[in-house]
Amino acid sequence: MHNFTKFSGADGYVVSPELANAVNISLELERPLLVKGEPGTGKTLLAHTIARALSLPIIVWNVKSTTKARDGLYTYDAVHRLNDARFGEGDVKDISRYIKKGPLGRAFAASGRVVLLIDEIDKAELEFPNDLLSELDEMSFEVLETGEKIKAAFRPFTIITSNGEKELPDAFLRRCVFHYIDFPDPETMKKIVEAHYSSLPQKLLEDALGVFYKIRSSQGMRKPPSTSELIDWLKILLASGAEIPQSALGSPVNAPFLGALVKSREDAEALRGGGARR
Repeated sequence: MHNFTKFSGADGYVVSPELANAVNISLELERPLLVKGEPGTGKTLLAHTIARALSLPIIVWNVKSTTKARDGLYTYDAVHRLNDARFGEGDVKDISRYIKKGPLGRAFAASGRVVLLIDEIDKAELEFPNDLLSELDEMSFEVLETGEKIKAAFRPFTIITSNGEKELPDAFLRRCVFHYIDFPDPETMKKIVEAHYSSLPQKLLEDALGVFYKIRSSQGMRKPPSTSELIDWLKILLASGAEIPQSALGSPVNAPFLGALVKSREDAEALRGGGARR
């Protein structure tokens, strides 16, 4: 595979060669980059890192269960206009005052190229992904209430994240560049942590990683701790000056500030029950 050289990572974010290739292929083809992986593997942070590395502004669209593709273009606040008409405030004839561009609309109307992050697409309804790609293909839209036509001068670099909670349509997948971010192995995780804490004592780092991966391998864990939670836990340990007792390496329930890693009663009970995944 050809190795592109546009993006190779940035300070504070460890990028594998495979991920860097996926980013650069997406840039070259001008196709959306679909990034999957379990929560906490750095999917959202990747978009911000790319924007910083390429010196591009970023527009973020946080998808919800009620999100519609059309909402990304613009919204028309008819209620606001009606209230203005009732109470005599503002020029209600100027409908443009009540039009608000959404994330897609702002990306299309931008005066230069931007990074567009569509975060957690699998939260939306099943028809949303295909509707979304239709809008991205056309790269233009009309504001029906005013007749204004907006056409993108620059195609945004679009990054779409998914936690894999829903299967995405085949037609959608065919039109994306895809990359799955595996959860970091201990050696990669060490590099990620060191990117955040350059002077972390090695013993504390090794002990923390030992406890962290012991927790992740415990049977019955519904939400194993993520990278961001490990970073937060280390921050607490450093700020408090607490040490990790050797007993915690065998039984993580003995680790200090365990609530930074284990976020539910069910997972805490599973951890107390012991055992590891096979």
